[in-house]
Amino acid sequence: MASGALADVIRQKLGDLSPAERKVARVLLANYPSAGFETIAVLADRAAVSAPTVIRFVNRIGYKGFPDFQTALREELDDRNASPLSLYQSADHGSFAETADGENSLIQRGGSVFSSAVAQTLAELPPHDLERAVSLLADGKRRVLLAGGRFTHLFAHYLGLHLMQLRDDVKLLPALDVERTAALGSLTRRDVLVVFDFRRYEQDKVTMAELAVRQGGKVVLFTDRWLSPVSAHAEVVLTSLVTTPSPYDSFVPTLAVIETVVAGVVGALGEDAPARLRHTEEIARRIGLQ
Repeated sequence: MASGALADVIRQKLGDLSPAERKVARVLLANYPSAGFETIAVLADRAAVSAPTVIRFVNRIGYKGFPDFQTALREELDDRNASPLSLYQSADHGSFAETADGENSLIQRGGSVFSSAVAQTLAELPPHDLERAVSLLADGKRRVLLAGGRFTHLFAHYLGLHLMQLRDDVKLLPALDVERTAALGSLTRRDVLVVFDFRRYEQDKVTMAELAVRQGGKVVLFTDRWLSPVSAHAEVVLTSLVTTPSPYDSFVPTLAVIETVVAGVVGALGEDAPARLRHTEEIARRIGLQ
């Protein structure tokens, strides 16, 4: 049985697939997750391959058969749509309320859960995606626009503030409708749209990504292991684990990914980074912010 988001698993296995199996993978990724609920015959027809090729494909990515694959996809959709309330009501979410001494103490459980999640997230981060994200964000010829959601706008802001200290042409997506529309309407091929979108995904993020790509721009997506629908339009997808024993998703691993990207951008900018920092520090000093 494969582990992790199916789309993520498929991407990781692309290099191991035969040419015919890669056709099936591309059809699934281009129309994820709906294509996974087609019949074998329909999926084979759409990929221009045989039905046995579809079966071999699902076997290759770790499933016993097509029904097994579709069952996993249904379970994943349930996880993708989970809310704090549904997680709280689930029987296996655990509790941070335990404060007894020993292994179940609050501090020990927090340390175990969060350190493990960060380590696993960074270990599973595809090096080529990380390198591409760094390359796009460090490219001074490109503008960077950042957008987040209900909670994740905080992370868009956090990454944006770091990038603003390191390079020019970095902006946060405005909150006011008129300003937001103008910013999205002015996207061009030299722009990078950075999107933060986690489960209970927001449709406006998909629309933003579609606009950016249609106008020739690039999309860098930060998301969870179940993959925001924005992933269908993103050139780079950086995923993080979010599960905790509490009913709220954790963004501790996401922050670790952001910090890793920032470190990469600093390295890619070379001597330009400290020069820019010295300049911004001097401006801050002159206007009394130090």
